[in-house]
Amino acid sequence: MTVYDRLVKARDDKYREFQIKLVPNVSPDTVIGVRTPEMRKIAKEVFNSPEREAFLADLPHRYYEENLVHFFVISMIRDFDECIGAVEEFLPYVDCWPVSDQATPKAFAKNHGKLLPYIRKWIASDHVYTARFGMRMLMNEFLGDDFRKEYLDLVADKKGDDYYLKMMAAWYFATALAKRYDETIPYFEKRRLDEWVHKKAIQKAIESYRVSDEHKEHLKSLR
Repeated sequence: MTVYDRLVKARDDKYREFQIKLVPNVSPDTVIGVRTPEMRKIAKEVFNSPEREAFLADLPHRYYEENLVHFFVISMIRDFDECIGAVEEFLPYVDCWPVSDQATPKAFAKNHGKLLPYIRKWIASDHVYTARFGMRMLMNEFLGDDFRKEYLDLVADKKGDDYYLKMMAAWYFATALAKRYDETIPYFEKRRLDEWVHKKAIQKAIESYRVSDEHKEHLKSLR
């Protein structure tokens, strides 16, 4: 069976209605209605089969779930250079936040030095979901031991009015407040961020169990 055939076999019509509401910028005609565990199962089958290369090369896909399976397959590629090549080829076709957000390539974790230039390029992109993906990778991979304060500027300086871009920036800074509070709080005290991002990041941080009560009180004073 093709990936499409597998997806149709796993479809859930009630879940389809939920997905259509969740991703309003995607045409309902392209949504099959498949739950994430089923898509990950299909992706694993594709990854371990001879059809993998042909499926990854078959762009653009027609269906929302095909794009999700595509990124799930890419995330399993262990070789960094092969993985990054597949990511670069696919990112221009990403057209919604779930496809941008649900896959994290395993090869990235041990290759931060090679990954960082790509993240810089992705964040600078005019393509909303490429930039969003770059911000998310910066958040996932560079708020730990490899953190540098200058990385905050990559997101703070990103300009754009798209809702999904600004929401990612807020998510990044809320996470940075949880993990790197001392380095991040000046961006709020000095109001370095877009006003909408500033307020949304504070809201997310206040709602987070990872931010201390003391820090939350200070953030409330900065709203």
